Amino acid sequence: MDQRRAAILAEIPGLRRYARALLRNRDAADDLVQDSLERALARIDSWQTGDSPRRWLFTIMHHLFIDRVRKDKRYGGTTMLPLEASEAMALPAYQAQSVVSHEILDALQAIHPDRRTALLMVAVEGFSYAEAAEVLGIPAGTLMSRIARGREELRALLEDGSRRRAIRIVDT
Repeated sequence: MDQRRAAILAEIPGLRRYARALLRNRDAADDLVQDSLERALARIDSWQTGDSPRRWLFTIMHHLFIDRVRKDKRYGGTTMLPLEASEAMALPAYQAQSVVSHEILDALQAIHPDRRTALLMVAVEGFSYAEAAEVLGIPAGTLMSRIARGREELRALLEDGSRRRAIRIVDT
């Protein structure tokens, strides 16, 4: 049992990264990770020893995220959570790469959640198409379609000149 728990604990950084990319809110992401870990530990017997817990844990997290999205829709909430006050008051980035990274993250948050989860699974977490389709509970063709549409949507958002930030040099 201790080996199973150790294997699950080793996956926490990936779970946190995925949750933060989905929610863009540190507290909400940590809550999602905690809920996922609680569910996983309560159902640890359903995970087969010898297999990596990665797909199993991401499947649990994905189902909890979908439940949250449905609950928000039902009760009038939104899946796009506002930036925390500390993030909103952060200093502007001075390197061009950092600005581009923020633009990409903002554009990623603007696309449909189904497309965002598909892109994150494959592009960020490194799942194969077959593994990601299994985790998300959809056919591989649907996953590939969501990835293609998500990439197109991202490309359109990033090419939109009105979304790009203007960099000004201010003399002191």
